[in-house]
Amino acid sequence: MTNVVKELRSSQGLSQATLALSAGFSYAVTTAHNGCLHLEVVVHGKQGHAAMPERGIDALAAATQILTAIYASREALKSRVSATTGITHPTINVGLIEGGINTNVVPDRVSFRIDRRIIPEESPAAAEAELHALIEAEVAKIPGVRVEIRRIMLSLPLVKLPGAEKIVAALQARGAEFFGVDIIEHGVPLYTDARHYTAAGIPTVLYGAGPRTLAEANGHGADENLRLEDLRRATKTVAAALADLLGAG
Repeated sequence: MTNVVKELRSSQGLSQATLALSAGFSYAVTTAHNGCLHLEVVVHGKQGHAAMPERGIDALAAATQILTAIYASREALKSRVSATTGITHPTINVGLIEGGINTNVVPDRVSFRIDRRIIPEESPAAAEAELHALIEAEVAKIPGVRVEIRRIMLSLPLVKLPGAEKIVAALQARGAEFFGVDIIEHGVPLYTDARHYTAAGIPTVLYGAGPRTLAEANGHGADENLRLEDLRRATKTVAAALADLLGAG
């Protein structure tokens, strides 16, 4: 094993780059996207017989109260408007919930998972602390109930770094040539692994084979798709843009 390989492994650095290009859409160059926080909330109560529900502490009733507060916070998030084209405001969603033992038992445990999208202008740490405070304030109103809050994932937003304009310009010029339309620069509300490059200080953009919008691609749907002609033209765009950037002409 060479000293270079040893050094790379010891620092966990698998590559070194001055620019990075990650997967994206064909009709726009993406230079920013949202971050994402996933939290799991476990609500603990006390089992009881359904014939005497007052003898238990209903974790589902408590979870319902907490969820009501979470959903109510959606409106406040809409006022935090992003300055990035293509990104509107932070969002929050509860996508998974489970709990209870049987129909005739007061549930003593209910868990649910929250998806909180973080716009580039927000502090991820502040967004997480705010959500913790909202949940804990609601729990404090419910006697006998306690909660556990666990972070499942925190994905940082993608932000445009100095130097990214070089690859943006190359992709826009070549994209206009092969697609016959202007290739815009924008942000998207989803999140990607490209964020790891910007976190390491590497200017990064997203571009690739795909339609104009995620909805048009039916993203995460059973028939998620792309048009083969978009794939062909995007391949030519990327190849020509890389040749330009590398000085091949």
